Amino acid sequence: MKIGAALHYTPLDHAARWFGRILPKGLYARALIIIIAPVILLQSVVAYVFMERHYELVTRRLSSAVTADIAALIRIYESYPQDREASTLSRIASESLQLDMDILHNTDLPPPGPKPFFSILDETLSNELRRQIDRPYWLDTVGRSNFVEVRIKLDQNTVMRILARRSQAYASNSHIFLVWMGGSSFVLLGIAILFLRNQIRPILRLAEAAEALGKGREIEFRPRGAREVRQAGYAFLEMKRRIERNLEQRTTMLNGVSHDLRTILTRFKLSLALMQETPEIEDLKRDVDEMSRMLEGYLAFARGEGGDAGEQAGETDLRQLLAEVQADAERQGHAMKLDIVGDPIIIVRPDAFRRLLFNLVSNAARHGDRIAITADHETRWLVLHVDDDGPGIPVSMREEVFKPFVRLDEARNQDEGGSGLGLSIARDIARSHGGDISLGDSPLGGLRATVRLPA
Repeated sequence: MKIGAALHYTPLDHAARWFGRILPKGLYARALIIIIAPVILLQSVVAYVFMERHYELVTRRLSSAVTADIAALIRIYESYPQDREASTLSRIASESLQLDMDILHNTDLPPPGPKPFFSILDETLSNELRRQIDRPYWLDTVGRSNFVEVRIKLDQNTVMRILARRSQAYASNSHIFLVWMGGSSFVLLGIAILFLRNQIRPILRLAEAAEALGKGREIEFRPRGAREVRQAGYAFLEMKRRIERNLEQRTTMLNGVSHDLRTILTRFKLSLALMQETPEIEDLKRDVDEMSRMLEGYLAFARGEGGDAGEQAGETDLRQLLAEVQADAERQGHAMKLDIVGDPIIIVRPDAFRRLLFNLVSNAARHGDRIAITADHETRWLVLHVDDDGPGIPVSMREEVFKPFVRLDEARNQDEGGSGLGLSIARDIARSHGGDISLGDSPLGGLRATVRLPA
């Protein structure tokens, strides 16, 4: 198939996509479905087979036996006309067949009564009466809950009335089987859900530990659960140790490089200070200062102060932190407006987050006169906006400026006189906290930098 050609989905594909959308996304919910769905399906099949085969068969045989007893009573009554009151026959029916029989004279069959909603007994007994007796009859399976009443028309003015216990014609204890089946299933499913929750909990704990590691937070984690989950937990801990060793080795190396280079720059500064002041010496001093600033920027970016492994995250007062940034900006002659909504307490690495704010505010102060910071922490996310009234950045370049060493010479330079790492370090800090930074248009007419962090 050619690239870009339209994809053709079959009805089965559409059904699979629709089924995938309605399925729950969590592992716990899906595992519950895997456990519950087969149990419900099995119970449905068993109940259907039982009701359709065993239950109906037993009811039909019981109804057939009762109908055969009634037919025998009718034949005996017609064979011995001398016992017209049927007192002897009634006694035999009661003692031997457990049936209550009466002969009603000068009466007719009552009008048909209401049919029951669950009509297996009514239909089965009616079929047997038509098949074995084939006389006009009246049947009531509703009026008396424990009895079934049958009336058979013997001649023009005589009716035989029979009362039989419902259990003689109907498998009345079958619902006990369904209750036991359903009750035992609920108990077993409850036990399975408890065990499943205990198996899912170590996976959730592992996910929390991985998320905390990505945000630079430290939580206690010990592998638990099944063998495979423990194996994943031990792999995570080993990966965490390797990352920490790598960061520690890199920090040690950068500290050594920083010390050596700063030593050389200090020698340069001392040598230049001992020389006679000339225009050439002033130029060299400015070059050394510029080199020192660039060195600090490079080392900060290489060290990754946004993800400094040496600093632990903790509760930080955002209001106090922003007040310090505001004071620094106002000392440099920039007006700043501050607005905080919601809980001012956030969980961040204070020094790294302070550097993020400093980079964004310095960037705004360098190219604008007015600065506004708004922070919203009413939900589980902290959304912070840094606005200025400067020239802004073209839309096409708003992602480019986050790349290291990218400097805009037109309209706006995000790190004038530096190395072009201010926004790169700021985004690195935000992402190390599990968030991000995006650029947009400011209500003040310049650039808006939006920081979004889970707090």
